[in-house]
Amino acid sequence: MTAQEQHETIEDSPVGWVAKHVRRYVETDGTDGGTYHGYPALLLTTRGRRSGTLRRTALIYGRDGDDHLVVASNGGAANHPAWYLNLSADPTVEIQVGAERFACRARTASAEERARLWPVMTTVFPTYARYQKNTDREIPVVVIERVSREDPTID
Repeated sequence: MTAQEQHETIEDSPVGWVAKHVRRYVETDGTDGGTYHGYPALLLTTRGRRSGTLRRTALIYGRDGDDHLVVASNGGAANHPAWYLNLSADPTVEIQVGAERFACRARTASAEERARLWPVMTTVFPTYARYQKNTDREIPVVVIERVSREDPTID
């Protein structure tokens, strides 16, 4: 996020239990909320594709080297979650892992990458495998790559 965006209001997930988790995470700088029922959790901030508003949600994550991984499962629903649609429209995102916040680029893993990364994420959170069985859509794995704030491609 740019310096200007740091002064914008961020709207947290409209889902009650997610918003509560996000608030705990933010208020404690990740000390409380850095895990969710024992699973590692991060905060993802995207820009709303229609509203332009910054939106924040909490997600279980995994790692692939220096990259963070999240899964657009939406609980196995037929549609992608809103946060995924937002980052698909604007891949410039921010994540918070514990107390650390950083600018990133998010992208959907290629078919080849997904074949390798899906088992990584189902090891982190085995329920993703059940979610995939419950939907006809292929659930995307998202690769979040840290970028330098001086990167000229960051809007």
